[in-house]
Amino acid sequence: MSDFNELNVGPRWYVVHTYTGYENKVKATIEKAVEYRNLQDLIFDVKIPVITSTTTDAKGKEKIVEEKIFPAYVFVKMVMNDETWHVVRNISGVTGFVGPGSRPVPLTDEEALAIAVEEKVELNAFNIGDEVEIIDGFLSGHSGKISEISEDSQEVTVIVSSIGREMPVSLDAKAIKKK
Repeated sequence: MSDFNELNVGPRWYVVHTYTGYENKVKATIEKAVEYRNLQDLIFDVKIPVITSTTTDAKGKEKIVEEKIFPAYVFVKMVMNDETWHVVRNISGVTGFVGPGSRPVPLTDEEALAIAVEEKVELNAFNIGDEVEIIDGFLSGHSGKISEISEDSQEVTVIVSSIGREMPVSLDAKAIKKK
């Protein structure tokens, strides 16, 4: 599996196939493994997309029901390398990653948005001049001011002060939050 490190393109969404009914257990186990093994910088998020609906039982009582959109699948946003592959693949209830053979294939950004595992940043959520904090990436924890916003509002340029000088940094709009 060592060729994962050569193909690594940063954090991406991967689809993990599980036994039916084990989705929540697998999600909880991955989250525990991240905590115990200190993998927060490699495994970022674990989701099970659901649809919430309201049903009425025979007695007329309303009940909120969550239905899994993709039964037997868990979505993991992670940096794919030997260690993360091994951690996720060897969790009880996981049958493997989605992809040809044993090679996991990440979702494209469009696929992640379409199946609602990646939230689209609200258009016009930010304005030029807004004070923001960087919450993802190597500058996480730094602050700055927005100097540019892409036409689709998905990329921003933030002026960050570091080591006594200001530098522009291009970021995904998902990597910042308003102060």
